[in-house]
Formats: sequence, C-alpha cells, structure tokens
Amino acid sequence: MAESTIHPSAVVEDGAKLGAGVKVGPFCMVGKDAVLGEGVELISHVAVAGSTEIGARTRVWPFASIGHQPQDLKYKGEPCSLTIGSDCLIREGVTMNPGTAGGGSTTTVGNGCAFLANSHVGHDCHVGNSVIFSNNVMLAGHCQVGDFAIIGGGAAVIQFARVGQHAFVGGMSGLENDLIPYGMALGNRAYLSGLNIVGLQRRGFSRTDIHDLRRAYRLLFAAEGTLVERMDDVAQEFASHPIVQEIIAFIREGGKRSLCTPKNGADG
Repeated sequence: MAESTIHPSAVVEDGAKLGAGVKVGPFCMVGKDAVLGEGVELISHVAVAGSTEIGARTRVWPFASIGHQPQDLKYKGEPCSLTIGSDCLIREGVTMNPGTAGGGSTTTVGNGCAFLANSHVGHDCHVGNSVIFSNNVMLAGHCQVGDFAIIGGGAAVIQFARVGQHAFVGGMSGLENDLIPYGMALGNRAYLSGLNIVGLQRRGFSRTDIHDLRRAYRLLFAAEGTLVERMDDVAQEFASHPIVQEIIAFIREGGKRSLCTPKNGADG
C-alpha cells in the first residue's frame, strides 16, 4: 500500500493518525488528535485541529480550517469532535466546527459531499451524504441537512433549522424555517416556492413519483383546513407512496423551527 507523503514545510503533530496514501501538502498543520483516512489529500495551507476524523479520499484545498474550536461563546473547552465522511471535496477557505456539550458534542458530515469556497458548517450540525454547498454558504449551529440537498451560493441557514433530503435552497436565500424533503426555498426571508423538480429529474426519479409528489404537495399546502388535517388526509391517500411518507414524517417529527411554507398557497 502507498505510504503517506508529508511536505517538509508541513507540521504533523505526534499522535496524528495517517492512513495509507495520505498526502499532506506544503504549509499544512495536522493536530495530534486528527485522523486522516486512506488517500486523504491536504493540498496546501490546510489546518486540521482537535478530535477530527476525515474519511478516505477526501480532498481539502488551501486555507480550509477544519475542526478548530467551535464558534460558540458558551464553549468552555469540553471534549468535542468533527467527523467527515469519505470522497468529499472541501474547497478553499471552508470552515467546519466540532460540536459542543449543548448539542451532543459532535458535528458530522456524510460521504461524497462538496463544500465550495468559503462555505461554513457550524457546531453540532449533521450533514448527510452527497450534499452540495455552493460558495459562501453559511450553516449555523445545530442544523440538520438531508442527503442530496443543495444549498446555493451565499445562502444562510439559521441555527436549529432542518433541510430535508433532496431539497434545494436558492442562492442568497435566508432560511429561517424547516424545509421539507424535495422542497425548494427561495428569497430573503425564504419561502417554499415548490418542489425541487429539476433535482428530482436529474437524479432519475420517475415521472410517476414526481407526479405523485406534486399532487401531495398541492394537497398539503392548500388553503382548506389546518395543516394537521391536510397532513392526515395526504398520509391516508398516499399510504403506499414512501416518498410522500418521507415528507409527512419530516413534518410530524418537528423541530425547534416552524415549517417553511408557500407565500400564497401551493405553487407546485
């Protein structure tokens, strides 16, 4: 198996664990509690601190700050960790913070994610697999982001918000509520503008699935009745549709934020 290579200008502290084939480029700093999986590459000027684990084949570009003390004024030095999955792309200037005692003490990022330049993952966040953050995305603390979600450039997500899987947050949006799976949020402050139809098509969802989602969406956010009543009706009508049931489960689970809803009824 390939040996790790460390540039002479890099600093890798005693105790750090490097897997086979790791490349640590010029002027990088790897702390004593860091774990770099097989084939990880730190291109240059990357700082990895704290109890941070980076999964196999993940590549990190210059001036990324990974695992440093969380940006939480309540943090008092308690043990905390950051875990990043395999096959991720972490571009220039990205910052990722570990957890805090008040949020479970850990931040997690899934596999196959892409974080473009200067995006931020706050403390105690849990980001799923195959998620894309465009440039300058700001994810505040305690957020959850589902698999295959995309957050557009310059968007901000408020603390404790949930973004469902396959959802899309438009560029420059300010999301201050929970965004349903497969939903699309736009604007400042963001509203639910419909379903992420383009994303669903690109990922191979069938026309039947998309049709059912559109029909369920219109029923959920219609003007008649309360959301609870509409949700019960949709859950019954689409009892055999697992995709629709994911949305129902997301809403019923709830969180600390309200639900992101359309401006004027369901747009579809």
